[in-house]
Amino acid sequence: MRAARWSAEHPWRAILAWIAFVAFAVGLAVAMPTKATTDADFRVGESGRADAMITESGLVQPDSENVLITARGGDLDEEAAQSAVADVAAAARDAEHVAEVAEPQWNADRSAVLVPIELTPDTDDVTDLQDAVSAVGERHGEVDIRQAGDVSLDVAIDDRVGDDLAAAETTSLPVTLILMLLAFGALIAAGIPVLLAASSVAATIGLMAPLSHLVPSDDTVASMIVLIGMAVGVDYSLFYLKREREERAKGRGTLDAVEIAAQTSGHSILVSGGAVIAAMAGLFVIDDATFNSLAVGSILVVAVAVLGSITVLPALLVKLGRWSDRPRVPLLWRLNRRIGRGGISRRLLGPVVRHPVVALVLASTVILGLAVPALGMKTHSGTLDTLPSSIPQVQTVKDISTSFPADEGASATVVVRGDAREQADVRSALERMSDDAVDTGHFVASSNGVQTSEDGTTSMVVLGMPYDETDERVDAALHELRDDLVPAAVGELGPGHDVEHAVGGGAAESLDFAEKQGNRLGLVIGFVLLLTMLIMVTTFRSVVLAGISTVLNLASVGAAFGVLTLVFQHGWFSGSLDFSSPGFVIDWIPLFVLVVLVGLSMDYHVFVLSRVREHVELGMPTRLAVQRGIVDTAGVVTSAAAVMVSVFAIFATLSMLEMKMMGVGLSAAILLDATLIRLVILPATLVLLGDRVWWPWRPVRPRGEPVVEREPAYAGSAG
Repeated sequence: MRAARWSAEHPWRAILAWIAFVAFAVGLAVAMPTKATTDADFRVGESGRADAMITESGLVQPDSENVLITARGGDLDEEAAQSAVADVAAAARDAEHVAEVAEPQWNADRSAVLVPIELTPDTDDVTDLQDAVSAVGERHGEVDIRQAGDVSLDVAIDDRVGDDLAAAETTSLPVTLILMLLAFGALIAAGIPVLLAASSVAATIGLMAPLSHLVPSDDTVASMIVLIGMAVGVDYSLFYLKREREERAKGRGTLDAVEIAAQTSGHSILVSGGAVIAAMAGLFVIDDATFNSLAVGSILVVAVAVLGSITVLPALLVKLGRWSDRPRVPLLWRLNRRIGRGGISRRLLGPVVRHPVVALVLASTVILGLAVPALGMKTHSGTLDTLPSSIPQVQTVKDISTSFPADEGASATVVVRGDAREQADVRSALERMSDDAVDTGHFVASSNGVQTSEDGTTSMVVLGMPYDETDERVDAALHELRDDLVPAAVGELGPGHDVEHAVGGGAAESLDFAEKQGNRLGLVIGFVLLLTMLIMVTTFRSVVLAGISTVLNLASVGAAFGVLTLVFQHGWFSGSLDFSSPGFVIDWIPLFVLVVLVGLSMDYHVFVLSRVREHVELGMPTRLAVQRGIVDTAGVVTSAAAVMVSVFAIFATLSMLEMKMMGVGLSAAILLDATLIRLVILPATLVLLGDRVWWPWRPVRPRGEPVVEREPAYAGSAG
């Protein structure tokens, strides 16, 4: 209140201070380089130990590209293939960033030949090599020549992600502006929320540069800052603007209207901002580099948006005065005025208030029905199957994995470190272990055999697996390797051998991350729900209301997880959304949806309940206060939810499956939460409980003229 009052009384100072703050923050990003996460930041469990041992020993294999040569149709002509191999090798040796061209490898049935190309260290550009291979392919039309590898695949994915995010950001701004026009019917009022949100996002991205030296920044954090920042920035402006408008409509002056908005909506913004920050802080519990970075970015952008809403926003409203309602869009202005009087919300609330038990049962049945599929949710890290097939390198890597499973499919890396004098014994033990592993039928021997570091202390062997990365047998094979085969081989060295061993590789990393996340998911849920419950108890002094809020949050999360399971695990609407179901949900999506949903839904939950309590404190019975409070706020909640759903839905149209999952999960969750849960289940529950909902705080009815318990008309009237 003091901050808003000072800003309202000194508008130009507040506006210039905000501009200076944003400019300073943006300048930080220019002056200070952002520290990005490294591979070492993502090490988890036993696979992390294996990766560390490989890195410290110098056994890290340089990046490589592979050229796959297959028949265009029918059987592969070996003479044509040999000619193509020779030309590919010659062209590759002359290309930039190529260290060595290895001997070609034929697969078992000689239907494909692979030309491995080792790159120079720290290479991130293979354009020259791609051009050279393409030129060879044009000269050998009788065979199909394709190139893929770590570098080319990463570049292709980065390009696609960049294109997707650019498209989403370009689309989200005009969509948000259109929705604000529908909400306000005036250009200036519509532009203020977008301006505050955009400036908050810009300031946050700038501040992340110095913070990244404390918590390294993941590549995805900028996109999440835009996503969260636009959602909360627009929400907070909506809360403030709508209340200021409402007070001006009652005849109050601009300064008085701004002060009342600060006392009511401003307080709700502080509380809801705290709830969002509490929810986002739950990401720290996972102790993962990506989640830590997302938590810092999300918390910071929410804090900046809250700061802007209680400082520069009141200043802008005071300076603009009634000009904030100009220029008006005639049709939208009239539509907004009619809807703003509660026509739609009153029609919806009428039957809910009159028949709360029926409304509660029906809405709860729908939510529970959607939540049930979540019990069978399967999660897995992203694989080739979750990448767009329209990326040429993706299909090439899949074909290489099929033809050469020992080198390009799912694999495990066994690492043993000990005294250099034990090198021969360790090598023999690993060779026996490799033979035993192949005999189980779960593994395929690598053509590279056992590799030993130059100092002789560390040895490793890579074992392929004839399974797809998502096959359940991969995890079973890894457990067999870790629990039986490797310990048995190391045990044969005898008690006098002091060695350290670990099983790593891509499949092991996925398993370790899934187990770590699974072990901590309950902690995250408990942490987020407990903090938000404490915020509700502190704000509303009601244990019952805090409990209701927690149950509703769990219902929202359950429904969101159920939708994710139905759509992406079981393939519902896959044709409409243009994707092929991988049969699982990418492992980080549920956790991210959980914290974002709880955080953002608390925005309008706090806003609605604050207005209800406001009416109770004026002397209204709880039943009427619930009805009036929700009718008063329904327009704001609808507009805020529409912005969130629209922005998140844009992500559902992108080609990257991770973005689709995030977009579908969040847009469906916010839609269900803002309609069935907050406009049906919440009011029905509050009406049924009556004054008991405020326990242990008891509302004190003011003395004097009694409040008339009269329900407003439901036909869109001005009453």
